Amino acid sequence: MAQGETFALLGVNGAGKTTTISMLCGLTKPTSGNAYLLGESVLTDAKRIKPQINLSPQETAVAPNLSVTENLRLIAGIYGQSAQQAKASTQQALDEFGLNAVASQKAHTLSGGMQRRLSIAMGLITNPKILFLDEPTVGLDIFARRELWNVIKGLKGRVTILLTTHYLEEVEALADRIAIMVAGRTIAIGTVAELKKQTGENNLEDAFVKLVGGNNELA
Repeated sequence: MAQGETFALLGVNGAGKTTTISMLCGLTKPTSGNAYLLGESVLTDAKRIKPQINLSPQETAVAPNLSVTENLRLIAGIYGQSAQQAKASTQQALDEFGLNAVASQKAHTLSGGMQRRLSIAMGLITNPKILFLDEPTVGLDIFARRELWNVIKGLKGRVTILLTTHYLEEVEALADRIAIMVAGRTIAIGTVAELKKQTGENNLEDAFVKLVGGNNELA
């Protein structure tokens, strides 16, 4: 991944996208091989990597009985920000992610889209160099999904993003480059234009189907 790039792992459910992110974040140990983030090995240098990355998981990891503000301040404090720094970075996150109107609400009362916003804000409040977004819009309706796309687009260039998805339209809307995964293996990497050219297809859906060998089960 290039610095500031939004890179997508695309594949059907069970392709290995979440497992890949879990290994890169140090939550699961690879059974073989190695991977490098920011020039460091995920096997031997995890302690140096972890302060520089963060994850917004597929199942939002917000504390349901804490308010939006309390969730943000909690994460900021865990990552070593002083009370004053946490207060300032929390306000910045509330402003940036459009959460001011719900700042005092308990997280469990928020809509799915707002919970996703909060989850991403919690991932970004630590100022990571790489932010992992695992299926960031799964389960959201079309309007909430589009709103969250705009939030993610607003992060472009500020932080390197690795996101997983099985939505082709999400990849086209957000990703600079794509890696297509099948059964835990990466079978193709490139921009949308490059993948279409590689397969001789006119759209990403047809290119995807050809690359995965005719499996068009996208959900």
